[in-house]
Amino acid sequence: MANVLVVDDTAFMRMQIKQILEKEGHSMIGEAANGIEAVELFQCLNPDVVILDITMPKMDGIEALKRIKEIDPKSKVIICSAVGYQEMLAKAMQCGAETFIVKPFEAEHLVKAVNKVMG
Repeated sequence: MANVLVVDDTAFMRMQIKQILEKEGHSMIGEAANGIEAVELFQCLNPDVVILDITMPKMDGIEALKRIKEIDPKSKVIICSAVGYQEMLAKAMQCGAETFIVKPFEAEHLVKAVNKVMG
């Protein structure tokens, strides 16, 4: 099972993701509310997977993704973003995200995405 870092500026969304992942046997080892916290926690925790929102204060998900990939080019990042951000999703994929899920999402889509990137 995967050790996951969840990054979203909404506490409710982080809690929802945690509940879904833990029900499936994954562990949420850290959570961040913005890209700056995400990069710092990524370095400290070395998660198997990062679930990363795009639209956040202080540092957006695209910039955080770039910095995470600079630290570890083999890092596994799933973008989790709202409908209507197709252009940003495409940019995230170009910057090295493995896959994405669109909010609002079904629990099974989240689980499938994590399982997919874990191989």
